[in-house]
Amino acid sequence: MPLAQGELELLQTETAQRLLTGTIAARLAYIGLDGKPRAVPIWFQWTGEELVMGSFHGAAKARALRANPDLAVTIDTEGFPAEVLLLRGVATITDVDGFVPEYLQLLRRYLGEEGAAGFEAQFEGQPVRMHRIALRPSWVGLIDFQTRLPGVLGGIQG
Repeated sequence: MPLAQGELELLQTETAQRLLTGTIAARLAYIGLDGKPRAVPIWFQWTGEELVMGSFHGAAKARALRANPDLAVTIDTEGFPAEVLLLRGVATITDVDGFVPEYLQLLRRYLGEEGAAGFEAQFEGQPVRMHRIALRPSWVGLIDFQTRLPGVLGGIQG
């Protein structure tokens, strides 16, 4: 029996693992302080339990997520057939002096060693403060347009 949309076990599938460990940016959806929806691209690091994103101190998204921590994330490919991983849950925001450790990991994944070192060097001798935004998924959806389709044929419900 295939896993139903919403089941956390979908995170263990080959498709989900490929999307979680690749270099496709996630799209983070949340409600802004003005009550309007937002969706922003953001790099992330999957720890095996949490999707961790970093944002520099004072970011509007951190203020908004503190006020309303419900969020949704999608990680999806552009080609056809598309692969789409959908996550929902409640954000945990932690203030960090220095770089968020997972942020340093994701820099290396997205930029490579040399690019990450160059990025970090821009901040040498300057105080860095970040927000660690963590999502421990409470709902997972997966669509691959081959075996898992949206809608009535076993896709997104709710």
